[in-house]
Amino acid sequence: MTDRFTQRLNQAMDLRNIRQSDFVKAAEEHGVKLGRSHVSQYVNGKTRPRPEIERFLAAVLGVDARWLAGEQVAFDEHPATFNDVEQTTNVEHRHVIEQHADGNVQEDIEQHNIVELMDFEHRDSIEHEDVEHEYGIEPKDVAAHDVQPSSLNISEPTHASAPHRSGQEHIMEPQFDDDVQDPSFIDVPSSVTPEEPKVRGRRTFAKSHKLDNVLYDVRGPVVNEAARMEAAGMHVMKLNIGNPAPFGFRTPDEVVYDMAQQLTDTEGYSASKGLFSARKAIMQYAQLKNLPNVGVEDIYTGNGVSELINLSMSALLDNGDEVLLPAPDYPLWTACVTLAGGKPVHYICDEQSEWYPDIDDMRAKITDRTKSIVIINPNNPTGALYPREVLEQIVDLAREHQLMIFSDEIYDRLVMDGLEHTSIASLAPDLFCVTYSGLSKSHMIAGYRIGWMILSGNKAIAKDYIEGLDMLTNMRICSNVPAQSIVQTALGGHQSVNDYLVPGGRIYEQREYIYDALNSIDGITAVKPKAAFYIFPRIDVRRFNIHDDEQFALDLLHDEKLLIVQGTGFNWKDPDHFRVVYLPRVEVLKGAVDKMTRFFSHYRQ
Repeated sequence: MTDRFTQRLNQAMDLRNIRQSDFVKAAEEHGVKLGRSHVSQYVNGKTRPRPEIERFLAAVLGVDARWLAGEQVAFDEHPATFNDVEQTTNVEHRHVIEQHADGNVQEDIEQHNIVELMDFEHRDSIEHEDVEHEYGIEPKDVAAHDVQPSSLNISEPTHASAPHRSGQEHIMEPQFDDDVQDPSFIDVPSSVTPEEPKVRGRRTFAKSHKLDNVLYDVRGPVVNEAARMEAAGMHVMKLNIGNPAPFGFRTPDEVVYDMAQQLTDTEGYSASKGLFSARKAIMQYAQLKNLPNVGVEDIYTGNGVSELINLSMSALLDNGDEVLLPAPDYPLWTACVTLAGGKPVHYICDEQSEWYPDIDDMRAKITDRTKSIVIINPNNPTGALYPREVLEQIVDLAREHQLMIFSDEIYDRLVMDGLEHTSIASLAPDLFCVTYSGLSKSHMIAGYRIGWMILSGNKAIAKDYIEGLDMLTNMRICSNVPAQSIVQTALGGHQSVNDYLVPGGRIYEQREYIYDALNSIDGITAVKPKAAFYIFPRIDVRRFNIHDDEQFALDLLHDEKLLIVQGTGFNWKDPDHFRVVYLPRVEVLKGAVDKMTRFFSHYRQ
């Protein structure tokens, strides 16, 4: 039934000229929990919504909810309305309350999911004639038909095999042979009595409500559309994800050689926190960065930093606890805080000040529920590098309000223009800090999945939290052991990434080109990034009449086969930015800029 629902959903969207974003806006207006990623899942046939959401979609589309659910009725026979949705929801809610009051909860829940099921194989000829007369079904079809439980709401009983309609133009799908019973529907004669055998309806499984407000648009609806286009044979130029390998960046030969030599020694589990050799090398790296009070036991390896961020938030947060996060941010941070039951509170990073955190805004958003401050330095998506004086202000604020500091520093070895990265933990020996880094970006081995976190500073005030970290670390057994085995090699000796970051180096020259090229497009401006390989340009939304940046990203994808990530995908509140990954070679970036220039020369939303 999911395939038919998806087919009809897309048909109705085309007919009514409804976009995915229109569903989200309508949901906000009517207090319905419905995110962009959820709508994308429905449109692409990856999942089917709950019945109440299905009715809501039908109301937005102005179609019969039964038709959208897959029934053989005209699409506009009884168009759903928002009042219908509200009334049905209220009735169902009241019904559940009455069930509890009667003390018959289990029995009534079972009855709510029961549908009537008939076996026609042994009916006598009179019954066959009745069925044939009422439903127009040949006897052989009735006898052979196995009736399936319906997944539809039984509060709205329907007959799937309705009499043939003369107005077939109202049915928005290929016509069906009326003499062939669709096995997806129940066909029960009106003569069936309540005493007939009953069975439990087919159970369906929905995703957790904890995911209702979790988004990750770096691989979200726009990327799903790009994948659909590629599957249809179209070539899409991708500037959406910071994955070095597809753009010709290779892992240092010495790293590959050392992993190959150690593969047979890394077939089993390691200690939960990681191999001693890896953690020792990370500890020594932390010492070079001046992180205070760090020992081998304070190092945790992970399957990339992403796993460790999730683990850290899960160990820390109770429902309603607040975490200060940058806007824009790397969206995994907001997602992990939300999933752990916390409340993400975004402080503004100021574009007019090199994208540095606005300390006054940060201060204004601290409450008695705030537990920690998160910084991403160097920053994704802006490419900003925070100077020491900004970091000191953040430390003073954390000290004043007794907050933890989480610092995502995965790009700390990708700094340009002769600048130097400072770890905020080195400025806060009296505070408890968690610092994240890894090899995915600096050593171009994102697929190896090796990251780490370092606990530093005043660990005495976080003893109980550390016990929680240890528990979750033990539960996941260990991180990728072959990848751990090359940490010592990667962090020692010549750092080949440095060759990319100076004039003449690939990343440096690509940064120089994309910065100048984007600023040359009328209506586009950008701050020059100092680190990483991202730039976050601003769009003149008045010039282009942009009010929905996801739609802008989809339009750019459809018109120019160019994939970027819209600014709201990084929890930036306004639809006036997008992120470009400048990992491709300059000649490829030139092609991308040509596409953007052509697009913006005529685009109006």
